[in-house]
Amino acid sequence: MSENAGIPQINSPAPDFDANSTHGPISLGKFTGKWIVLFSHPYDFTPVCSTEFLGFAQNAERFNELGVQLIGLSVDSVFSHIAWTRSLEQSHGVKIPFPVIADLDQKVARAYGMIHPGANDMATVRAVFVIDPKKNIRALVYYPMQCGRSIEEILRIVEALQTVDKNPNTATPEGWKKGDKVILPPPKTTADAEARVAETKGNADAKDWYFVKRSL
Repeated sequence: MSENAGIPQINSPAPDFDANSTHGPISLGKFTGKWIVLFSHPYDFTPVCSTEFLGFAQNAERFNELGVQLIGLSVDSVFSHIAWTRSLEQSHGVKIPFPVIADLDQKVARAYGMIHPGANDMATVRAVFVIDPKKNIRALVYYPMQCGRSIEEILRIVEALQTVDKNPNTATPEGWKKGDKVILPPPKTTADAEARVAETKGNADAKDWYFVKRSL
């Protein structure tokens, strides 16, 4: 069995793929111009994965409003995916609106470094990849098999990335949420530091030459 191709790096091109899914054949290029949240789960019909799929489904409209395409993945078959998503709809009254890749040969999982032998030799760990419209990986988060993801945090990451893209030379501080003040990157030269101090004199959000927040 082939090894992982390695975990893709932030700002590197997202590995392309052609795969079968619950919505038919699927590829990265199919969603040109959209943000993508690609997330993997270990197995169908498991309790933690079920809570995550329900969470993604219940927030699907919020992702849609951000221009995000959700794509799920595991090493189970399309038939298993269909049976599981139908079971969730019947038992919880929540329809799963996004495609789920059937990665039986693990080609996609290994291209994205989702197989971690220390966790499980066969199943994918709980990985999340945020991919921008240029098909570059902008964020990636890995969770252990026993720990469910926070959908709110994934939404927050997408909103933060979209905000800094629209507002160059800004960053988002710890716990930032849409509407909060952003933070300015630190000056790179002594002259820039002196200019920053002069520009922000009297600004209550300027705590020091390297620590300045501002509203958008």
